[in-house]
Amino acid sequence: MRGRKHRFFLTKNKEDKSSPRQGGSDFPSENKEDFDMAVFTGAGVAIVTPFKANGEVNYEKFAELIEDQISGGTDAIIVCGTTGESSTLTHEEHLDVIKYCVEKVAGRIPVVAGTGSNCTETAVYLSTEAEKSGADALLLVTPYYNKATQNGLYKHYKTIADSVKIPCILYNVPSRTGCNIAPETIVRLCTDVENIVGVKEASGNISQIVKLMSLAKGKVDLYSGNDDQIVPLLALGGKGVISVLSNVAPKQTHEICAKFFAGDIEGSCAEQYRAIPLCNALFCEVNPIPVKMALNLMGKEAGSLRPPLTDMEEENKIKLEKAMKEYGIL
Repeated sequence: MRGRKHRFFLTKNKEDKSSPRQGGSDFPSENKEDFDMAVFTGAGVAIVTPFKANGEVNYEKFAELIEDQISGGTDAIIVCGTTGESSTLTHEEHLDVIKYCVEKVAGRIPVVAGTGSNCTETAVYLSTEAEKSGADALLLVTPYYNKATQNGLYKHYKTIADSVKIPCILYNVPSRTGCNIAPETIVRLCTDVENIVGVKEASGNISQIVKLMSLAKGKVDLYSGNDDQIVPLLALGGKGVISVLSNVAPKQTHEICAKFFAGDIEGSCAEQYRAIPLCNALFCEVNPIPVKMALNLMGKEAGSLRPPLTDMEEENKIKLEKAMKEYGIL
C-alpha cells in the first residue's frame, strides 16, 4: 500500500526545472521537488484531429489549433482521444499525431496521449511508443466491446502501466464503451500501481463519483469528462476537466477552473451556467461531430469526419450556430 503517489514533472525540459509554462498561470505554483503533483490542474483540451478533404491528417491546421489552445490558456492537451477520432486512425497515424503534438507543444504545457484499446497488447504498444515520443502522460479508455470484469480491468490497466514510466489516467466512459470502472477498482489501481494517478470520469453518475472520492483518501486525481459537470467535480476535489468545450472556448473553460481554485465559487458557477446551452449543443449529436462543425464555423478548418461518423444534420447545425452566437464565440 502507498500513500499519495507521485512526483511528476509539469515541464518537458528536465534540465531547466524553473522554465515558465504557458497556460495554468492562474493556479498556485508548486515546486515539483517538494510536492506531490497532478499531471495537470485546470482545463485540458481533448483536441480534435483535423483532416484534409482527402481524409489525410491536416498537420498544418493541427499546428494552428495547438497554438490557439496554448495562447488561450489551456492547461494541457489531450491528443488522440475520442474527440481526436483515435478509433479511425491507423496505428501509424495515431503515433504520428502524438509525436507531432509533442514536438509542437515543445514542453510549454503537458501533453497527454490517448493510447487505450480493447486489446491489452495494442494498448501496451501504443503506450510505449507514445512514451518514446515524449508524451507527459497517458489517457487509457476502458476496453470497449469486450466488457471486461473488474478483475480483468485491473489486470489490463496494471499491464499497461507497468510497461511505461509516465503517469497514466484511467478513462471511464461507459456510455461509449459499455464498461464501467467501479470506484473500488479505480482506488485499487491508484493505490497499487505507482504511475496510475487518476481518472477522467465521464460516467455522469454523480453518486458513483461521490463514492469514488469518499474511498480515494487523496490517492485519485479526478478529472471531469463532462463539460456540464466541471464545477460539481471540482467541488468533490477534482483537479480539472478534460474538455470538448475547450476546443472552441479555451479561455472560458480555463476560467471555470481558475475561478474555482481562486475561491471565486460564484464566478466559477456563473461561467459554468453560461456555458450549459453551448455544452448541450456540442453534444446534440455524437462527439466529435458538433465540435468539428463548430470549429469550421469559426473558420478553423478542422475538416470533415472519418466514417462511420458523418457531417452534422442541418437542423442541429442551426441550433449549434445559435448557441455559439449567444455564447459570444461566433
